[in-house]
Amino acid sequence: MSSTPSGAAFSAARQQAVVAALLAVLPQRCVLADAEDTRPYECDGLAAYRRLPMVVTLPDDEEQVLAVLKVCRALGVPIVPRGAGTGLSGGALPIADGVVLSTARLNHILRVDAYARTAVVQPGVRNLAISDAAAPHGLYYAPDPSSQIACTIGGNVAENSGGVHCLKYGLTVHNVLRVRMVTMDGEVVVLGGESLDAPGLDLLAVFIGSEGMLGIVTEVTVKLIPKPATARVIMASFGDIVTGGNAVADVIAAGIIPAGLEMMDQTSARMVEPFVKAGYDLDAAAILLCEADGTHEEVEEEIARMTAVLRGAGASAISVSGSEAERLKFWSGRKNAFPAAGRISPDYYCMDGTIPRKRLAQVLTGIAQMEVKYGLRCANVFHAGDGNLHPLILFDANQPDEFARAEAFGAEILALCVEVGGTITGEHGVGMEKINSMCVQFTAQEITAFTALKRAFDPAYLLNPDKAIPTLNRCAEFGKMHVAGGQLKFAHLPRF
Repeated sequence: MSSTPSGAAFSAARQQAVVAALLAVLPQRCVLADAEDTRPYECDGLAAYRRLPMVVTLPDDEEQVLAVLKVCRALGVPIVPRGAGTGLSGGALPIADGVVLSTARLNHILRVDAYARTAVVQPGVRNLAISDAAAPHGLYYAPDPSSQIACTIGGNVAENSGGVHCLKYGLTVHNVLRVRMVTMDGEVVVLGGESLDAPGLDLLAVFIGSEGMLGIVTEVTVKLIPKPATARVIMASFGDIVTGGNAVADVIAAGIIPAGLEMMDQTSARMVEPFVKAGYDLDAAAILLCEADGTHEEVEEEIARMTAVLRGAGASAISVSGSEAERLKFWSGRKNAFPAAGRISPDYYCMDGTIPRKRLAQVLTGIAQMEVKYGLRCANVFHAGDGNLHPLILFDANQPDEFARAEAFGAEILALCVEVGGTITGEHGVGMEKINSMCVQFTAQEITAFTALKRAFDPAYLLNPDKAIPTLNRCAEFGKMHVAGGQLKFAHLPRF
C-alpha cells in the first residue's frame, strides 16, 4: 500500500470492506474509521512510533470480541489488541492495513471474594481500581506499575507488569491465578485456575507477557493480599552511583527482602523534586528508597537492619518516614519520575532492561560513559532490588538526528545488559522498540522456538504480527534500517 500524507497505510477500498464487515456484527458506536476518531490510537506510551489505524473496534463483551476475530480471520486482517495505551515499547502500534481491538469497554469488576482473597475482573479494569474495590475487605492487588492509575489489568497481563513493590510481592505472573482468553481461531480458552495448581502444561505463565500475540484476554482472576498493618520508607543518600549500586546488593546479601527497593540518580531527583516536593537530597549522587511493611514490630526490626546495612555500605545521610503521609511523599517522586522528565527535556526515551544486582554499579558507570558518547543526558530511575533498569534518555525530537542518537543509546544500554548476564526487558515488553535487540540476546534456534509457539496459538499470524519476535532474516540484516509500510514519525523500522 502507498502512504498518504496523513500517515495511513491502507487503501480506501480495503478500509470500506473491513468496516462494512464489522458493522454487520457490531453496533456502529463500536467501530471507528474516520481519521479524527482513530488518531488517538496511533501509538501507545512510546509516542515516537506512530501509525494511523485503518479501523478501531471497541467491543462491549466477549461475544463481540469473538465477532471481530471472526471477521478479521475471514478477511485476513491483522489485529492489534490495545488496553489503556500506557505501554512503553510500541506493542500497541497499529499494523498497516489492520484493526486495533480495544478492550477499554470490558471494564467491570465481576467479583471480589474476600474469603478466597481473589478478584475476577475484565481486562479493561484499571490496576488501581482492583485495590480500591478490595480495600473494604482489608485487601489489595500487589503489582503497582507507575501508571497504575490508568493502566489496565489486560495490559498488565500482556506485558507482565511489575512496579515498585514487585521485589517482595512479585510481577503480574505471580499474582494472576486464571485468565480467560479467546484465540484467533475463535476458541475460548481458560488458562490456570483458582486452586493451588492447574493440570497440564503451565500455559498461563506462557501467556502472561506474550504482548497480545497469542490471544485476547476477556477475564482475569487475580490474587489479593492483606494490606500490611504499617509501612515505613528509608531514604538513603550516596555520594556516588557506584556506592549506591553496591548498597543495593548489600541489602539483599544481608537476607533482607524489602517491600520496595528503588534507586534514583541525581539527575532524576533534581528533575522530580520541584514537581512533587518529596524532600529528596539534591546533593546526593544517588538516592535509595527502601520500604519495610508488615506488623509494627516487623517493620521496626527491618528498618533497623536496613539502616545498619546502608550505613555500612557508605550512605551519607538517612531519613525514615515518620508518617503515612511522608511515606507516600517519598514514593511520589519515584512514581512521577517519567512525567517530571518533561520539566527538563522536550522528549524522553524510556528504556527497560534487567541485570544481576551485583552489576548495577558497572552498568550505571557504562551508561554515564554513553552519555558522553551520544551527547545526550540520561536520568536513571529503576527497580534496584530486582535489577530492573529504567534509564530515561533525554532528547529533543525537533533537533536533527537526536532521536536516532537516543535509539542508538538505548540499544547500547540493552546490549550492555545482555553482556553482564541480564536481559533486554523487565516489564515493558519488546513490542517494536526492542525487536532488534532480541537478535542480540537470542540465538537463531531460540527465535525459531518462539516463532513455533506463536504459530501454535495463531497459525494465521494475525494477532499483533511483526512484534516482539524478529524473523531470522531481520536478525541477519540487523542494522540495515528502512521505513516500514506506513509513515512513522521519527522511527525507522525494518520491514519483515
